[in-house]
Amino acid sequence: MVESWSFLDTVESNFRPLVVIELAKGTKEETIEWFTKRIVDKKANGGAQLLIKPLVTENGVENIYLVGASHLRLLLGAETVGLVKECNDNSMRTFTYSSRKTFKHFADDNHNFLTMAECQYIIKHELENLRAKNEKMIPGYPQAKLYPGKSIVRRLLTSGILVQIFPLHDREELKKLSHSWYGRVKVGYQPLDDIRCYFGETIALYFGFLEYFTFALIPMAVIGIPYYVFAWEDYDKYVMFATFNLLWSTVILEVWKRICAILTYRWGTLLMKRQFEEPRPGFHGVLGINPVTGREEPVYSSIKRQLRIYLVSLPFVCLCLYFSLYVMMIYFDLEQWALDYHRENESNLSSLMLYVPSIIYAVVIEIMNRIYRYAAEFLTSWENHRLESSYQNHLILKVLVFNFLNCFASLFYIAFVLFDMKLLRQSLATLLITSQILNQFVESLLPYWLQKRYNRRMKKHMCSKKTDMDLSLAEQVNIEKEMGTYLGTFDDYLELFLQFGYVSLFSCVYPLAAVFAVLNNITEIYSDALKMCRVYKRPFAEPTANIGVWQLAFETMSVISVVTNCILIGMSPEVDALFPDSKMDLVLTVALVEHLLLAIKFIMAFVIPDKPRDIQMKLAKLEFESLEALKQQVRAFQMQLHFLLIHH
Repeated sequence: MVESWSFLDTVESNFRPLVVIELAKGTKEETIEWFTKRIVDKKANGGAQLLIKPLVTENGVENIYLVGASHLRLLLGAETVGLVKECNDNSMRTFTYSSRKTFKHFADDNHNFLTMAECQYIIKHELENLRAKNEKMIPGYPQAKLYPGKSIVRRLLTSGILVQIFPLHDREELKKLSHSWYGRVKVGYQPLDDIRCYFGETIALYFGFLEYFTFALIPMAVIGIPYYVFAWEDYDKYVMFATFNLLWSTVILEVWKRICAILTYRWGTLLMKRQFEEPRPGFHGVLGINPVTGREEPVYSSIKRQLRIYLVSLPFVCLCLYFSLYVMMIYFDLEQWALDYHRENESNLSSLMLYVPSIIYAVVIEIMNRIYRYAAEFLTSWENHRLESSYQNHLILKVLVFNFLNCFASLFYIAFVLFDMKLLRQSLATLLITSQILNQFVESLLPYWLQKRYNRRMKKHMCSKKTDMDLSLAEQVNIEKEMGTYLGTFDDYLELFLQFGYVSLFSCVYPLAAVFAVLNNITEIYSDALKMCRVYKRPFAEPTANIGVWQLAFETMSVISVVTNCILIGMSPEVDALFPDSKMDLVLTVALVEHLLLAIKFIMAFVIPDKPRDIQMKLAKLEFESLEALKQQVRAFQMQLHFLLIHH
């Protein structure tokens, strides 16, 4: 592969812009010249060996640059990042340039062998791996310090010189995807393979999980409707429904692991090697030597980080949890006031007033969740985690703990302190429906409306200019650079996680929760698709083999649901009547049943394989072949060494 770099050129007649780089206004010429030179320089000289040209508008060059790459450069980059592609024998293997002819659909003149998302991912990888050599600072900016091995792009971002890097949309492909995805209402599966080709595996996997979870909710919804219609006030009949829910919540999560393995094997990410993680852009510290890589990079004491976590972050989270409980008690005071008002007046207005406290509380919960999210991001960033994965894990833990207590504490209080099942049903229904409506409005409808207004203004402005320049590309770049940045699937998974809690924790009290969840998720698929295609900038593809820590979060919620549903069943009059003499026997029986159900749950999780049998066999075969290839390389090396020793 090293020999192949010499064949690359830094110019190509058919330049295809893939990625946009926007520098800050007023960036010094020497900085621009140095940065662009590093981008086009050959790999041997520490460059990225990519293609770059400025975007020329009616005002001239405005510090916006378009980055592309030659076909050969992208193929060599695919080998560098370890992309996995399908071979002619239908197996999945890591792409290498030397064996390119063995891969399905490969041809020297086929520039579609790599998807556009893969090409943009390769360019992002090469840009992020542009490293300082002997430079001590960014030219023109003495305060922006560099040291050998430091990522240039990350330093430019943290210094404010580089505003943003984002991949361009392919308008023709986007139009086709939009039509097949959300352009028409239809009963059928989403085009997950097309979504993956355009947006990458992380986003495709989220939509795959959303679709799967929606279908998995349908049995619960179908069973819940007759329970609601025929046994709404007969609480005792919900025992069977709750039992079904407990088994259902385990099975769907285990089956998802298998579906996830099928998808990611087909997409090649199940086989991708995990790359060594670089320090995240916001990480700072005293310059030192990384004992693993041997490179100079900032070093920060883990003791200081732990002190920040336990002496500042943890007390702050506890304070927020206390405030959430305080707001919850205000809500119950409002509930009591609404109930007293209804008893005094007994009118239609007073009946409606019974729902007002729950609606207000649901809105307050959403506001508190969003404010806390910003605080959690600030605190987690301040903790100064070295790796992005560590940062994300600490952020997710903070947000999940607060959101769980904030959304479900009132329901637990009503169920296990007030023992008011009627109020529990009312509160659960109001919280679920209100949160779904608010999320749809804030996450999709409002951003779409704002973006549409901006697009209209931009098109008017572009059309009013009398110029011979290529309006379409300039218009596209100017519109896309002002679009919102998609911050990842965190909020989307969090919304599904809370919805899963509403459905599973108190299923025996409100069977219609699954019905509303299905209806919400159907609209969520279309609104999220619209959001990805029309509202946000195109995100860079991120290869992934699973949904990560969210799988553990959902499994934890399903364990908690076993406990809550068992207690609710034990509190039912029918079960209580079986133990008229000793309440201790009732408690012990409920605890025994709960332990048995948890045991069944864990046995099912163990018995159901995470990967289908055929994929297990394919993975084992690939591992065997790679070991055999390694043995042959060792034998060849030993023979060469033996030959040299004899002749010496």
